[in-house]
Amino acid sequence: MTSPENRPEASDASRVLHRVFGYDTFRGGQQEIIEHVAAGGDALVLMPTGGGKSLCYQIPALVRDGVGVVVSPLIALMQDQVDALRALGVRAGFLNSTQDFEERRLVEAEFLAGELDLLYLAPERLRVESTLRLLDRGTISLFAIDEAHCVAQWGHDFRPDYLALSALHERWPTVPRIALTATATEATHAEIASRLNLEDARHFVASFDRPNIQYRIAPKNEPKRQLLELLRTEHAGDAGIVYCLSRASVEKTAAFLVQNGIEALPYHAGLDARVRAGNQARFLREDGVVVVATIAFGMGIDKPDVRFVAHLDLPKSVEGYYQETGRAGRDGLPSTAWLAYGLQDVVQQRRMIDTSEGDAAHRRRLGAHVDAMLALCETVDCRRVQLLAYFGEKSTACGNCDTCLSPPASWDGTVPAQKVLSTVVRLDRERRQKFGAGQIIDILLGKKTAKVIQHDHDSLKVFGIGTELSATEWRGVVRQLLAQGLIAVEGDYSTLVLTDASAEVLSGRREVLLRREPERAARAAKAARTASRRTAAVDLPSEAVPAFEQLRAWRGATAKEQGVPAYVIFHDATLREIATVAPSTLEELAAVSGVGDSKLAKYGQPILETLAARPEEAGPGAEPGFPAQEPAPTDEPGLPADTGTAETDTAELGMAEPGTAAPVDR
Repeated sequence: MTSPENRPEASDASRVLHRVFGYDTFRGGQQEIIEHVAAGGDALVLMPTGGGKSLCYQIPALVRDGVGVVVSPLIALMQDQVDALRALGVRAGFLNSTQDFEERRLVEAEFLAGELDLLYLAPERLRVESTLRLLDRGTISLFAIDEAHCVAQWGHDFRPDYLALSALHERWPTVPRIALTATATEATHAEIASRLNLEDARHFVASFDRPNIQYRIAPKNEPKRQLLELLRTEHAGDAGIVYCLSRASVEKTAAFLVQNGIEALPYHAGLDARVRAGNQARFLREDGVVVVATIAFGMGIDKPDVRFVAHLDLPKSVEGYYQETGRAGRDGLPSTAWLAYGLQDVVQQRRMIDTSEGDAAHRRRLGAHVDAMLALCETVDCRRVQLLAYFGEKSTACGNCDTCLSPPASWDGTVPAQKVLSTVVRLDRERRQKFGAGQIIDILLGKKTAKVIQHDHDSLKVFGIGTELSATEWRGVVRQLLAQGLIAVEGDYSTLVLTDASAEVLSGRREVLLRREPERAARAAKAARTASRRTAAVDLPSEAVPAFEQLRAWRGATAKEQGVPAYVIFHDATLREIATVAPSTLEELAAVSGVGDSKLAKYGQPILETLAARPEEAGPGAEPGFPAQEPAPTDEPGLPADTGTAETDTAELGMAEPGTAAPVDR
């Protein structure tokens, strides 16, 4: 614990980094930020998830007099955040509505006595006068406002309670403030600075690149089956998050994975609060659990060893996509961001915008978000280049996304585009009819379905003029025309209609370039699996694998005994280094990154004893003392597409805002 008499000075930030957190050097711009805030300066920090934002306010709070007050937007995870800090020997506490009177009174007394280093509060608590009076009576070292993008009213995750945080400077003008976010375009950046009165603060903008994450977007073809293939071939036994748009899809996908031998749990706001909290706790505390969730999940999740994030529906914005995929690989190890994307996603998003509440300006903003997301999905260039460009950052091709691993082919789709548009025109002008993509494609393929015959569509001049492409290829054409704004959807039945730009295509004045999907996607998946295996092999030598599994088993048992998530004990990255170095003394163990003084004292001897123990015989991938898991069957047929309501599921009990970065996430 850092008591007042041995509290280090600001110049000792490096010593705190090593003694408390177990790291020898700062990363990126951490040191400059920390020294600036420790000296009393205000700061606005844009840094990607996993980049080490939390140290930028935790270390200044430890080197300055008083208590660091952290605005933590998700009260459901404050206990885990505080547990992680206490495991490091940091005196941390929180105040929120989950505590009874006696618990709150104890924390308040600790704050007033100067017996805390960090105090976590939800933003709405700062609107309560009794909390403000409490803070007036203590000594505050700094205010840290995490997930600061929540103050941006037109951002992807606006929270009204954040608007009141501008008053912090008015009430405590001499207390430094640091606002941090991992998700901000240039416009959002400016809005954060304006709303929090941080225009005159120093702004630190780190690279948004997460090179350890492999971005892949696959055309939908039985997405649950595609997901199952991903998990079995690349992420067997890994922890991960699967995002779905609707609650119904969450339930069905989780059940499908369980039926196929995957440890999967559902999470959405419609679940009983105790069930939801229990599923979240299992995901945090157990290894290898997959959670299937709406976007209500993940905000504030500090779990560093999430190896994949999968989306079965198109995210509403690039900001949301970036934040959600950023929950993978916080420990810096290779991870996958995988998205299944299809025609229905485009139709659904367009329809949701057309029927959304708000004025025309609001709908235009939503449309711009979707357009940017569609551009990322449809690009033939490096996905990482386009993703970073959205946040105003220039980069070169990464070599670690699907379009780099297996570049897609472009083709002249002008004639197919004209055929689609002509069919829409003829239905409208000759029959006064409007239909969705399915009927258009059946007409082009010359299919005499019951619906075609019923409406006499087989007599149209365009009937059967598109047999050069398959139904799947035609769906790709329609999807890309929608993405490019060359066709639109309208009404409850998502019928296709022309746009102002359609005439240029029909007249031949505009060329339409499209991308080929199916073969390229298969090649990219194979290349990704090869790259993943190669990276994993380099990351952990084969001779160190048994020791790593022994350490994971020890960590799991220790975490269960203490009632904390496994990563609170040690991150996977630290265990991997211990397994590789194989220290035999406490001095050697202390040199491992992530082993600070407190953890060395608590866990040093048990680790050495674990390494010295003879590993039991275990099959590949099995933990010592446990039988190897039988492979799940691989011939399970796919299930039909979901028909659940595509509601936005962000309501959650106990969720004030999206959460904070991990206390030890550097």
